[in-house]
Amino acid sequence: MSYAIPEQFASANKANIETLLTVANTAFASAERFAALNLNTARSILEDSVANAKAIMSVKDMQGFMGLQASLAQPSVEKAVAYSRSMYEIATQTSEELSKVFEGQFADLNKNVAVALDKAAKNAPAGSDVAVAAVKQAIAAANSAYDSMSKAAKQVAEIAEANVAAATTATVKAIGTTGNTAAPKAKKAA
Repeated sequence: MSYAIPEQFASANKANIETLLTVANTAFASAERFAALNLNTARSILEDSVANAKAIMSVKDMQGFMGLQASLAQPSVEKAVAYSRSMYEIATQTSEELSKVFEGQFADLNKNVAVALDKAAKNAPAGSDVAVAAVKQAIAAANSAYDSMSKAAKQVAEIAEANVAAATTATVKAIGTTGNTAAPKAKKAA
């Protein structure tokens, strides 16, 4: 029996180290994805800026400039929205991965507490079964509350994601409509 306790500590430490490594790897993978996205976005912005500068230099009159201005705005907004979506997706995926790890830890903790309570109940003095039952009931109530909060948080995240997608789509459409109406107005003014 005395050998079981050091083995339990060793097992728990090993599990904690594995969890820590999982969290660290998730964080590094997320940071790597953010860095790649930022680098690719910076490269794209530089290329677009050079192309836009060349296009502006080739414009010969105000009407051409107004038409070019409208045509350049839409892709820029679309790229900004795509960048925001990508950032949001990376953050959401990282959050989901970390939530899974912590939910697993929580489940393991609950299992260990239940085992410890069962052992304590077997070794407890007579009449303490009421107290043990009360503790088990409190743990069950806490687990139920945690599950409810977790489900509610997931629903809120899904609603927020749907709202972000709808807002970005509406923004792109609005900019597209504004850009398309600005070019004809510029032609009428000239």
